[in-house]
Amino acid sequence: MSDGPPKRPSQFLLSLPKAELHLHLEGSIEPHTLLELKRHHGISSSLKDVEALYTYTDFTSFLMAFKAVTGDLRTAEDYEMITYELMRRLKEENVLHAEVYVSVGVCLWRKQDFDALFEGLDRGRARGEKDFGISLLWIFDAVRQFGADAAKKVFELAVRYRDRHVIGIGVGGDELKAPPELFREAYAYAESNGLRLTAHAGETAGPDSVWGALNLHAERIGHGLTAIQDAELVEELAQRQIPVEICITSNLRTGACKSLAEHPVREYFDHGVMINLNSDDPTMFGTSLLNEYQIAQDNFGFTDEHLREIARNSFEASFLPAEKKLQFLNLLDASPVAR
Repeated sequence: MSDGPPKRPSQFLLSLPKAELHLHLEGSIEPHTLLELKRHHGISSSLKDVEALYTYTDFTSFLMAFKAVTGDLRTAEDYEMITYELMRRLKEENVLHAEVYVSVGVCLWRKQDFDALFEGLDRGRARGEKDFGISLLWIFDAVRQFGADAAKKVFELAVRYRDRHVIGIGVGGDELKAPPELFREAYAYAESNGLRLTAHAGETAGPDSVWGALNLHAERIGHGLTAIQDAELVEELAQRQIPVEICITSNLRTGACKSLAEHPVREYFDHGVMINLNSDDPTMFGTSLLNEYQIAQDNFGFTDEHLREIARNSFEASFLPAEKKLQFLNLLDASPVAR
């Protein structure tokens, strides 16, 4: 994959109704928006200085860059702005539904008043739904290297806001520092309180991390890159139709995958794994969901009909109620087919 600008997507991909299930709110902030936030908080900076925050060389330095970019999110108004801006961009890509990670673990680590911040998130979501017709649900994300107790606090907040478009929980960060087993009790708590379960797994750690996430009852696997190393695991994912949230550009940019040719996305699809495509942290990785679909087509031989099937997976794998899924799937079925 070249480092040049993303290829302009085809008209078919532009018109294809899509959902995005692995999308970090903070990783979607445009540099010019971050500069505006800095100035609002009285911090003198230039666009060049801000853009430098988005640079990294590997997965560990990416985590540090992510931390730096989130450092200027201080008020409810900040979160309202970035939520609304994200939904505006989703509209441009014909994304009808998104399930968006919020780094609640980072907010608590910074000792921020999350209850106040959530009001901003909810205002941004409501405005975006009204203005753009986008459906959005929140997933509260814990930072695994902060430990199990910190994750439990994140999940307790998710339970508190369950009736306000918070649908599930997840855990991300450095898999090598905190394997899934540490979070068994926290996940059991979330599950018993009716939350849906996701987990980043098999991104930088091996297949055991994915098995561990399945043992936590994770309903979707974020990345799942290394599952390909274990044929039994791939068979398990395919048989149980566990959705795997594929993030091609993300895996390349962080070095989790060494080259495009090595990415297992096509092998998963051919083995019947229920994959869906995602941008992960689109601004930090210089991509978009449309770009991910185009990369899949240009580099892995996915036809338009294959991509329609993957778009269908994105709605099927969502945590929406069945009747809402059906509405979106009917829109997908009514969309133009490729020539």
